[in-house]
Amino acid sequence: MKKRVLWSVVVSLLVASSSAGPVRADVRLPKVIDSHMVLQRDLPLPIWGWADPGEEVAVKLDKATVSTKADAKGNWKVVLPAVKADGKAHRMIVSGKNKIELEDILIGEVWLGSGQSNMKMGIGKCDKAKEQIAAANYPKIRLFCIPPSTSKRALGLWAECSPETVQAGAYGNWGGFSGALYYFGQRLHKDLDVPVGLISSSKGGTSIESWTASDPKSGRKSGKRYSGMIAPVIPFAIRGVVWYQGEANVGDGLKYADKMKTLIGGWRRDWGYDFPVYFVQLPPWSGYKPGSLPPLWEAQAASLKIPGTGMAVTIDIGNLKNVHPGNKFDVGNRLALWALARDYGKKDLVYSGPLYKSMKIEGKKIRISFAHAEGGLAARDGKDLNEFQIAGADGKFAPAKAVIDGRTVVVSADGVTAPKTVRFGWHKVAKPNLINKAKLPASPFQTDNWIGGTGE
Repeated sequence: MKKRVLWSVVVSLLVASSSAGPVRADVRLPKVIDSHMVLQRDLPLPIWGWADPGEEVAVKLDKATVSTKADAKGNWKVVLPAVKADGKAHRMIVSGKNKIELEDILIGEVWLGSGQSNMKMGIGKCDKAKEQIAAANYPKIRLFCIPPSTSKRALGLWAECSPETVQAGAYGNWGGFSGALYYFGQRLHKDLDVPVGLISSSKGGTSIESWTASDPKSGRKSGKRYSGMIAPVIPFAIRGVVWYQGEANVGDGLKYADKMKTLIGGWRRDWGYDFPVYFVQLPPWSGYKPGSLPPLWEAQAASLKIPGTGMAVTIDIGNLKNVHPGNKFDVGNRLALWALARDYGKKDLVYSGPLYKSMKIEGKKIRISFAHAEGGLAARDGKDLNEFQIAGADGKFAPAKAVIDGRTVVVSADGVTAPKTVRFGWHKVAKPNLINKAKLPASPFQTDNWIGGTGE
């Protein structure tokens, strides 16, 4: 029986760099390439490291062997052919002047989770932590965590998922491995029945700019979090990224949409392919400045126009008194719905709550149409729909009566005889009750020059 590795014991011994040359002649690997890792199925597999300049390096995985020579700076890289998931443990041998033997390697699905504190928030700080940690026995889920370094170093260790490793000291003192990412991976593992590798790289209080890659055309330099916590794992093959960030950029409003486009574009460029990116729309919180959160919601919805993206709506599972709500189970599962539907062929899944699509003025009423409303709409609590407002040309909003009509909602208000615009859940402590048949919540919106997408 393989011995489980406890990160809290060995983290002080772990050092790897993707930018510095080798400190001795031995061929070396970044820490993300190690025993117990998961390799992404069905994609070419870059393997890289350092050696003496000109040193011959060979990498063998099963029956495939690829060789190369280290360049003048001692850097080398090979690309192994794509492999299928088979449920078996594999070995990799890297040979130069020395030999590195890696064992217990699984083939499956690999996802990177990044962002700020709500992504960093460990499972031990989430709802039902004690019972969830006790149940975290998943030998074929493997965890890799990059501590919040500002240098160009990536510390980490692949570990088999267990009650010990999900809360190990290597993650710092905030509850262990990322709750949102863990629940995302858990759902994929259960539904797909393949190994899942989860790479956690997040830091509280960080802006989107700090995670953004350089842009040679504009002269923009990489953010320090990108340099220290993302670049060291590039080009490790991944299926995609889940992203939970925005609290530090709430004041940016609609500009955040362009920043998301820049972030995603830079990461895809540097990895070399257009992987999917699924992100979390921020939940309500009373602590934001009045009027600042709704424009960010719209910017996040606008990010759905970027190909290969999806948005998990969380307006119903926040904590109005805490910017760090404890329900990360639903966050992870809602992100997983997008992946299961978009990347893994689960066509029968409803993967998003209702998203505003269009409006039509019908006399004294406005009819609102939604994407992701197949099967109809409902109120979560069985009561009348709430949080709808309507205004005429004067822009004065009044509380509205909203009635479900199939896949649409018809909105009206006494005293508003010539309506022009509608808004829904458009404030920082919104608690709307509109859902679809899958009981997923509708995202907040306003109809005046709306720039959001639908993710269809």
